[in-house]
Parts: sequence; structure tokens; C-alpha cells
Amino acid sequence: MTRVPLLDLTRSDPDTDAALRAAFERVLGSGQFVMGPDVGEMECECAGYIGSMDAIGVSSGTDALILALMALGVGAGDEVVCPTYTFFATAGAVWRLGAKPVFVDVDPATFNVTPEALEAAITPRTKALMPVHLFGQSADLDGIEAVAARHGVPVVEDAAQAIGARWGARGVGTVGAFGCFSFFPTKNLGCLGDGGLVTTADPDLGRRARILRVHGMDPKYYHQEVGGNFRIDTLQAAFVRVRLAGLDAATERRRRNAAGYRERFAAAGLVRELGDDAPGGLVLPLEVDPSHTYNQFVVRVTGAQGERDRLRAFLHQEGVGCEVYYPVPLHLQACFAALGHGEGAFPVAEKAAAESLALPIFPGLTDSELDRVVDRIAAYAAARA
Repeated sequence: MTRVPLLDLTRSDPDTDAALRAAFERVLGSGQFVMGPDVGEMECECAGYIGSMDAIGVSSGTDALILALMALGVGAGDEVVCPTYTFFATAGAVWRLGAKPVFVDVDPATFNVTPEALEAAITPRTKALMPVHLFGQSADLDGIEAVAARHGVPVVEDAAQAIGARWGARGVGTVGAFGCFSFFPTKNLGCLGDGGLVTTADPDLGRRARILRVHGMDPKYYHQEVGGNFRIDTLQAAFVRVRLAGLDAATERRRRNAAGYRERFAAAGLVRELGDDAPGGLVLPLEVDPSHTYNQFVVRVTGAQGERDRLRAFLHQEGVGCEVYYPVPLHLQACFAALGHGEGAFPVAEKAAAESLALPIFPGLTDSELDRVVDRIAAYAAARA
């Protein structure tokens, strides 16, 4: 049986492997394992790539969100508006600061939050808006920026999955008060462990974030407030620098794979339009902007209730990797039960959670593996017809 992994991080070119080993040797030889020179170099290089005035390396994408919210003064009694269909850290960061995540539904075509949904959820207690650029595609930054300006509420962009994506002429992470990125190994720009980045164009916010990153310390051993230990390791920063050099090429391979899926699924007659629940087909990701970075290639599986899970089980049996992002929207997670949301509160997100399925899209995926994925889905559809 030909197996196709959802993701294979061992498929890297020899030059990149050699550069990663050289980075390790350089950091090892320097003895500067925390806040060494590679951290500052990485921050400058990432800021240039993203198009931001400043970038602050941090310990994870989750800590990037927490640090951004802390720098904005988010705390007990405050509200932060965010989508319910996203990775847990989006709302978890809000909750950890004692604030309330105010969930909103998402657009059915893009899975991203809309400006209209954000605006409708704003109250006098709203301290920030937190749109997510889900699966590698930018949310409507122009519309979100206009909403934020009308209400005087800052934006924290959760761009963990979308480095390099753009909305028109502007890159994600450059519009809000802060942009937050993840360097988790599965991300398009991943290190060899945990890491993250905060971007900002505001010098005062940047300085505050840097102080909070090291326990609120400024100068050394003097603390005006309590921060956290949100530093990125020098070694991980060095690895990010290596991977950044090849990011554009890797992203183009993801886009090529996405285009390959579109061609193959169309040829197989498996493509359905949004709202078409006829069995045996897929609704493919809507590409609003060609800068979509395809951290994930997420389709909707059409058909009766449970069809997605049956297809998923079949693909696993056939050796084809796939995953559900995300099976339970945040408003239905047990840890947020106190917020009082029940089933049906956010129907678009709940339908997405029941129908969505991520297929392999990583840069090292081969054409024969693309063929295998489509062939197995076509075989499943034929058997269900």
C-alpha cells in the first residue's frame, strides 16, 4: 500500500539540513543560549519579510498572543472578540488573562471572521478585536481596520498560520496593533521546537512588549510590573533564520500542490459548490487572494451527517493522512461552559467543524502522492454513489 503522510518534516533538502547543523554549531560555540545575537538578527529579518516596523521573538505562538494582550492592558472584566472556529490558543490566551472571549461566527466560504461579525459583538467592555487568518488565508484586513477605527478598539491579528499571506498590498501582521505568529514545526515557517513572533508598528507598544517579555524587567532586576518569561531560545531563532531563507520557495510548492488538487478533483468530477450537499463531493478552499499560504488545505465533505468522518476513516484505512481542524468549536469546549453557549449558537462554525477535513499539502508532497489522495477519495465517492 502506498502511504501518503499528512505531513513529513523529514523531507528537507540537504542544503537546508547542512545550514541547520551549522546554525546549531554556531550557537553551541557562542555559549549565548538565551537572547544571543541570532535573536536580534531573526527579529530584523522577519520584520523585513513581513513588512512590519518591529518584531519581537517569543517562546511560542500562544505566548505571542498573551504578550500582545498584556501589552494592551487586557485583564479581568475586559472582553476580546474572536472567532469560535479556530485553534484553542486564540481564546485560551484571553481567558488566561482573566478576560472574556466573546465568540463570533465565521464566513462559510473562507472560515475567517468577517468585519460585520466583529462589529456586532463590540460592547463598552471590548478591549481588543482578534481576527484569525485561518489555514493561511488573510481575513478582510481593510474591513476589520475600518471597524476598529470606528470604535477605537485595537486589533490583535492571530496570524499563527499565515506568515506571508496578504490582503491587497499589505501583509498579515502589519495592520493591527500587534500581529502574532507561530514557529511551531508544522507551520510554514517552523523552527525545531516552540517559538513565535510579535510584530508591531507602534514604538511604544514594541518597547512595552520587550519589557513584558522578560518579567517586566527594565533595567535589569528592576520590575515596575509583572511580565512573563516569553523569550525565544537563541537556538530556535537561529533555526528560524535558516528556514526563512527558503520560505518563499516552500510556500510556492504548497500553492502548486493546492493547484494540483483543484485540477485533479475537477477532472474527477468531485468538486461541489458551497451549499450543495450532494454526496460524493468536496467543496474546495476559496482562494480570496493568490497570496494564500496553504498552511492547511481544508475541504468540506458533502453528503449526509457523518460523511466527513466516514471518509476520514476510509482514508486512514487506505494509508492517506488527513486531519480534522477543528472538531469542536471553542464555544462548545468544556472549559468555556461558563460562557453559556449551547449547540446552535454559532451554526456556521458548527457545520464547518462537522464537515471540514485537511488533506496533505506540505512542500515535499509528490505528484504521485497527490494522485493517490484524489484517487482514494474518488474511490470512496464511487462506492457511496
